[in-house]
Amino acid sequence: MAIVVLVLWLFTAGAGFYLLVTSNLSRARRAQAPAAPVSPPVSVAPSGSVAAPARPAPRRADRDQFAPASLVASRQAPIVPDLRSVAEFAHPAFGISGLGFWLGFTLVHYRVLGWIAFGLIVATACIGLAWFRANTRAARRGGAGQPGPSFTSRLILVHGGAAAVTLTLAALTALVLRG
Repeated sequence: MAIVVLVLWLFTAGAGFYLLVTSNLSRARRAQAPAAPVSPPVSVAPSGSVAAPARPAPRRADRDQFAPASLVASRQAPIVPDLRSVAEFAHPAFGISGLGFWLGFTLVHYRVLGWIAFGLIVATACIGLAWFRANTRAARRGGAGQPGPSFTSRLILVHGGAAAVTLTLAALTALVLRG
């Protein structure tokens, strides 16, 4: 039974990886990225050497007024990443960690490893649902010039359904198998 859960978990991970590869997530992130920094004009001396910038450095009081757009954007960006970025990292990370613990459980049948894997799959499912919700909200707001990520709904159903079956079978297996 533990091997069935392991194979199903690998199938779920493969479906999730395929879902990420086929989505427009990277294009949506690039569209939200700030513009490239603009460098000040440089003057060339008659001898061919490059001289200092054409404008003198602004005083401290004037710096914010003439700050490039990238500097202003980085100052206004939140220090803590948004929910979508955290979930984008944590969902696969927790899933792969849980898969490793389940592999250990499958090989040695030590119940503690099974329950750690089960806890990680529950956390992975919760993070995945939060990520799905955040992406759904971003897609609704996408009409305002910021494209939200789009995923194939059929693949989301396959990934979520396989994850739900994996979660159920993992719980049953951890309960039934004796260590």
